[in-house]
Amino acid sequence: MKKKDYHHGDLKNALIDAGIEILNNEGLTGLSLRNVAQKANVSHSAPYAHFKDKQALIAAISTEGLRKLYTVLSGVTHQYQDEPLEQLYEVAWAYVKFALDYTGLFKVIFSSAIEREHDYPDFVEISPLNFNNTVEVIKNNQASGYLKPGDPNLLAIGIWSMVHGFIFLFLEKQIPSKILKQYEIKALLTIILDQFVISANT
Repeated sequence: MKKKDYHHGDLKNALIDAGIEILNNEGLTGLSLRNVAQKANVSHSAPYAHFKDKQALIAAISTEGLRKLYTVLSGVTHQYQDEPLEQLYEVAWAYVKFALDYTGLFKVIFSSAIEREHDYPDFVEISPLNFNNTVEVIKNNQASGYLKPGDPNLLAIGIWSMVHGFIFLFLEKQIPSKILKQYEIKALLTIILDQFVISANT
């Protein structure tokens, strides 16, 4: 098969997209520079023009994954800016939906696969944005009386931990089947989030 020709920037993006596809289909064990090159239909040496090793590839994929996640979450946050309680539930659901749609990518983003994060400035720059977005949602709900007052950063960690743990339990099939037969996943997420809400005077 004839190898594809890419412009300089296009090749890097094509390799990242190929890596994301491999992660979602095969997981981290299937990810390598050689496999990414094959998936992108370029020569085995082509990835080295952009990534010195597998770690650099993982960092680039994780950076793009975090950027995709931020685009989704910030978009939902903006959409429900004037409806704080809906904003809380819908942002949480968007996070869960992202994990369901991009499971392999999601797991790598929130793993220890990158050994030296500070070697990759783009990753370091994008990393806090999703947490900052969560804090914005928390503040909006605190101001509207739906969440208890206090340090919004700590409350954001609590709610994020719950949502993150919930989806990982689901992905690893650790939630009892009798619960999943009784509730759809979004309904179950809503019930769990209800534990944080102190008022529902919509």
